[in-house]
Amino acid sequence: MNVQIAEGDHVSLIGESGCGKSTLLQLIYGLHHTDGFVSWNGTELQGPNHNLVPGEPFIKYLAQDFDLMPPLTVAENVGKHLSNAYPRKKKKRILELLEVVEMTELANTKGGDLSGGQQQRVALARALANKPELLLLDEPFSHIDHFRKNNLRRKLFAYLKENKITCIIATHDSTDALSFADRTMVLKNGKIYANASPQELYNNPPNKYIASLFGDINEVMLRSISPEETNRKMILLYPHEIKLGKSSDVQVEVLDSYFKGGNFLIKAMLKNQIIYFENTEEIVAGETVTIKIDKNLITSRTRN
Repeated sequence: MNVQIAEGDHVSLIGESGCGKSTLLQLIYGLHHTDGFVSWNGTELQGPNHNLVPGEPFIKYLAQDFDLMPPLTVAENVGKHLSNAYPRKKKKRILELLEVVEMTELANTKGGDLSGGQQQRVALARALANKPELLLLDEPFSHIDHFRKNNLRRKLFAYLKENKITCIIATHDSTDALSFADRTMVLKNGKIYANASPQELYNNPPNKYIASLFGDINEVMLRSISPEETNRKMILLYPHEIKLGKSSDVQVEVLDSYFKGGNFLIKAMLKNQIIYFENTEEIVAGETVTIKIDKNLITSRTRN
């Protein structure tokens, strides 16, 4: 793979399990040897064949193993590698980072008494203690409660942008890939499968594999939704892009409805294929309804 990342950019790595996301982060950090060439601002980043202790002082890598010191408090874990020469400055820095990860109230709690999600937040703060130029994050929100995750992400990525810290995040969460990344790289079988802006990949997915990484996706034959078509062209459609339409000739039989909060995900049979679409109300199983798709979307999304 050959890729360049601009300073201050946030890049998300997505792909199925085992595709190489974590391995790529580890290669950049220097945990593995590579026959390729990895550099940062002209400095070659060498692996374990050259460095007895992996990593560089300007890079921080947050793995899924948080490696906190259980006897130390939250504040002590965050400030472990900060200089003691200026205690007031150190204390201020620790409090600033605990605010970012919403751990201020637990500053004096021992690391061993924390939940997995709390440990992950402390590890995030510790990775930022000595401001890195490049931050590598491997599933950084995987243990954090959903109700806290969204606000934490907003605060963290805003902090990184404000401080011009380049970030590469390996994630299974489409929110990380879409909402907070300047660029998204899709990996498959250890290779870069696609590399574009999140908007481009989401709005114009080149294939079903990429589209499926963002959620449910329907791959249907064009002639199934446009009866006038006779070819075997396919179209990729997200559930929210399929609407109920009284003027349509395309009928489906509803199989089930799943409540999602703001709407329902409807499972239906289109000819001999199961599809999913969204609706504001539940539809009774067994009912036949008609669906429609925007003509402009059909034109732009249809592929051979």
